[in-house]
Amino acid sequence: MSKDGSASFFTTKVDALFDWGRKNSLWPLPYGTSCCGIEMMSTLCSDYDMSRFGAEVVRFSPRQSDLLIVAGIITTKMAPVLKTVYDQMSDPKYVMCAGACASSGGIFNVYSVLQGIDTMIPVDIYLPGCPPAPEGFLHGLLQLQEKIARGETHSHRKLAEHKRGSSLASS
Repeated sequence: MSKDGSASFFTTKVDALFDWGRKNSLWPLPYGTSCCGIEMMSTLCSDYDMSRFGAEVVRFSPRQSDLLIVAGIITTKMAPVLKTVYDQMSDPKYVMCAGACASSGGIFNVYSVLQGIDTMIPVDIYLPGCPPAPEGFLHGLLQLQEKIARGETHSHRKLAEHKRGSSLASS
């Protein structure tokens, strides 16, 4: 950091290198329910092969993942579990919300269904559809990679706020 609080040339280039590595080696954690979960699983199989885009190592532990793919309906009883899973992931972490139910509750406008996971956790990419096709999942992954490269994800904004707060505290 320079005296005025802006990042130096070296720090900026290192951050860009790290983002390049992160966008090309995402480790997804599938949180699939109902029909969206089935479409997500087919995207991970050999016919569509999500691994060719850098998301090969599917993990079932939040501590080993950096991409949470929420696919399907989330009930209000599942919402605290989803929040706990998100909190257990280490930074930087990204969230892909797949399908109408996860995005907005879908056709289930009732007390027992969460009306969008963005009421509990921050979402980086929304995939439309009921359910989204495997091509939609791949397109969403490519869009997320572009957001990571541009530094436009929730994790990037959170890190920037933290850096601003620590630079203000030190001055």
